[in-house]
Amino acid sequence: MTRFLVRRFFFGVLSVIGATFIVFVLSRLAGDPRNLYLGTGMLTPEIWEQWGRDFGLDKPLPVQYWIWFKDAIQLDFGESIQTGHQAIETIKEKVPATLQLAAGAWVFALLVGIPLGVLSATKRSSAFDLIGRTFALFGQALPPFFLGLMLILIFSVNLGWLPTSQRGGWEHYILPMVTLGWLPAAAVLRLVRSSMLETLDSEYIKLARAKGVAEWKVIWKHAFKNAAIPPLTMSALILASFLTGTVVTETVFAWPGLGRLVVTAINNNDFPVMTGAVLVFTVLYVVTVFIVDISYALIDPRIRIK
Repeated sequence: MTRFLVRRFFFGVLSVIGATFIVFVLSRLAGDPRNLYLGTGMLTPEIWEQWGRDFGLDKPLPVQYWIWFKDAIQLDFGESIQTGHQAIETIKEKVPATLQLAAGAWVFALLVGIPLGVLSATKRSSAFDLIGRTFALFGQALPPFFLGLMLILIFSVNLGWLPTSQRGGWEHYILPMVTLGWLPAAAVLRLVRSSMLETLDSEYIKLARAKGVAEWKVIWKHAFKNAAIPPLTMSALILASFLTGTVVTETVFAWPGLGRLVVTAINNNDFPVMTGAVLVFTVLYVVTVFIVDISYALIDPRIRIK
């Protein structure tokens, strides 16, 4: 088990290093960064050469990458082209909003997807099963941007119950959380249903019922625990995708998070902010997947990797 976790940690570190290389290469595709920082008004040969010496931009690309990498691992991504502030400080300001939105949408997806999936599996071919499958169908058919606009139209414009955008009190979280968590809730429902159906047909479940074990124990203690590995994997990946892929939802609801910050940075060619945010996304994703690997053995005693 220890060797497995060390190996996974090593691969995670390699993934982050690989991400830094890709981000650096992409940031150089637009040309020399001095063209973005200096502009035509300040572009003189003397200033051009001075910037090259100060920031290592007159050196070969491998050397530039090494200089940039050493700064990046210290969370020094340079100054934002737009604001002139340190990029990491701009990113830090947006992280809480994205974390709160992602956590709320993740809880919504699990609280809706898991109970409906279990109910749909245990009440197979009933009205509950039909409702669950219908929810899963519509949940995976509606694009987030369309769902968000429809929720705004119904609950904000027509009914006036909820605010349309921005971050504020608890009522500001409802529509973005539902929009972000709707599709994953449908996916969790389908996976839980299929895993539960397979587990409920197992011999040990039939034996437990034959022994007179209470039905709720059969479902939640025996069946769901053994069927939880696939949903666990998906739920962790969903959380990671929430942390790294809230661009659409944050744009629709003008949510001041990392996703919207990245869109703004790309539109403004603000490479220090863009590269810093991408690396933050990568680290969050790798850490989440590593935690999933650890949780496997805690949930299912049959998994013991040496």
